Amino acid sequence: MQATTIDEVISFLDQIIKENKEAPSTMGYFAALYHKVTCKVKEGIENHFFDDNPRMEKLDVIFANRYLQAYTEFKNGTQPTTSWQIAFEKADSYWLIVLQHLLLGMNAHINLDLGIAAAEVMKGKDIIDLHDDFNKINEILSELVHDVEKELSLIWTFLAKIIKVTEKFDTILIDFSMKLARDGAWKYATLLASSPETEWPNLIKERDAKVAKKANIVINPGFLIRLLFKVIRLEETGTIKTRIEILEKD
Repeated sequence: MQATTIDEVISFLDQIIKENKEAPSTMGYFAALYHKVTCKVKEGIENHFFDDNPRMEKLDVIFANRYLQAYTEFKNGTQPTTSWQIAFEKADSYWLIVLQHLLLGMNAHINLDLGIAAAEVMKGKDIIDLHDDFNKINEILSELVHDVEKELSLIWTFLAKIIKVTEKFDTILIDFSMKLARDGAWKYATLLASSPETEWPNLIKERDAKVAKKANIVINPGFLIRLLFKVIRLEETGTIKTRIEILEKD
């Protein structure tokens, strides 16, 4: 399951979503969100939003293939990166809320995979030339934050009331997506780009270990937050299939 074009990425994501609706499995939550992000990136490429649109498609494909590879490895019983292994293993956890499943996927894909993909697409070139387009990806992610909030409020109806009186939910999503993508992932991309390729496997392994620790924070955020999440979990409505369908909505 490796794509060569952004249309193939979308097609593979469609397959994963369908498979996890039928299972059913919470692994479909992140796939549904990622499908939406990829469609937005495709729209940006078609509208010449990026400085180098062909390069952005190549980056998107390299980036997506890391997720597709990790998903395939896990389903085949082989070991993906540790951060993805944790995210996939927790798919069967009853007590994790939808938001936690999304954050685990975002953690592995943005904090590990994005930097690797950026470095790979710029091999033999000055990675600084990618910086503006890298930030434009963050703009697309930022635009989706409120869509995600709306969808999650359909799954946990009390969330809509919370959003009206607090910015905390915005902060959680932004901290794990835009801020970390802009800062940590870019710094990691520049580290890889400035290092000999022979050092990449060790650098990726070290980064994966750090990202895996962040995953544990999502899973075990502390007693009070964990208690709150249990309340949310009991109030989440619908089946796994219907929740995936909600996350798919435009």
